[in-house]
Amino acid sequence: MYPHSRQSELLRFARAEAGSTVIDVYPGDGDWTGLFSDIVGPEGRVCSFVPAEVAHLNNDPVGRARALAKQPGRENVQAVASDLMALPQSTPPADVVWLHLFYHDLHTALMQARGATAADFNRAVHGRLKRGGFYVIVDHVAAAGTGTSNAGSLHRIEPAAVREEVEAAGFVLDAESSLLANNDDPHSSKVFDPSIKGQTDRFAYRFVKV
Repeated sequence: MYPHSRQSELLRFARAEAGSTVIDVYPGDGDWTGLFSDIVGPEGRVCSFVPAEVAHLNNDPVGRARALAKQPGRENVQAVASDLMALPQSTPPADVVWLHLFYHDLHTALMQARGATAADFNRAVHGRLKRGGFYVIVDHVAAAGTGTSNAGSLHRIEPAAVREEVEAAGFVLDAESSLLANNDDPHSSKVFDPSIKGQTDRFAYRFVKV
């Protein structure tokens, strides 16, 4: 997790507020789900969406999401597990869809095993968001010119490729942040390499459905 100041700024960047409905896609340890739960309050809703494509992983993402939803004070959290492309049928209309260090996975064999593609997923997100809603993506930067080619090997993706794909689904870029930029990252190492783990150069985009 990030230092508190960066964490707070990212939450402001996401534009969730009291009463909002947020879909946290592949919530991992559930940290962001919990933070959004605090922000949206009792009148809001947070959908902790675990794609079935990753439900089998050893860190038990489905179990974690369900455990979080059962915690006292988390009545506004709903744990959902379904195929990635079932997003429109299994989640409520949303004000914010949040992807933290996950978008690159849309270009991996694991996520595509059941037929999902980044283009289809982006269209699904567009259909699930309310008009004026935000699609927020934070991910590891890949070297310029590499596009999506390092998504599986290094777990990185070129920001320009993400923007092109998301805008093709009908979104408009609303804002970008350099909060997590690291100019010392050579972009050539896997994000789990001890030399760069936790310190990768990262981009943040906020798209809007107009």
